[in-house]
Amino acid sequence: MNMTNKEYSKFVTDRQPHSPVVKDTLFAFLFGGGICLLGKGLTELYMLAGAAETVAKTCSTISLIFLSGLSTALGFYDKIAKVAGAGIVVPITGFANSVVSPAMEFRSEGLVLGLGAKMFIVAGPVIVFGLISSVLYGIIYWIAGVI
Repeated sequence: MNMTNKEYSKFVTDRQPHSPVVKDTLFAFLFGGGICLLGKGLTELYMLAGAAETVAKTCSTISLIFLSGLSTALGFYDKIAKVAGAGIVVPITGFANSVVSPAMEFRSEGLVLGLGAKMFIVAGPVIVFGLISSVLYGIIYWIAGVI
């Protein structure tokens, strides 16, 4: 079967599933906005309970990470992500999912070699880069303050 480039292009285009871009974008916006709204609501609740603003923001972030990890462990995260798309994957909830998901997948290999070793398979490079960058930044900041 010999096809020209134009014929092959039409052949592939006709068989591709069409992506509902508007619907996907709307859902990503709504779910991502919902996560931000939940984070802001948690911050306000923590401040209402008497926490200082910086402490309340930290507690809100920790709460979102915990909720994401819990929903991953219970199997809800993937179901929500199929509908929400990038709206749930991009914020910090997606990072928490990337830590918990491999750990859940390999838990049958044991606590150390399965859960412990595989937990950072996706997020590990991000954590290592962030840690090294922050240490280098701290050293440079300290040197600049001494000089």
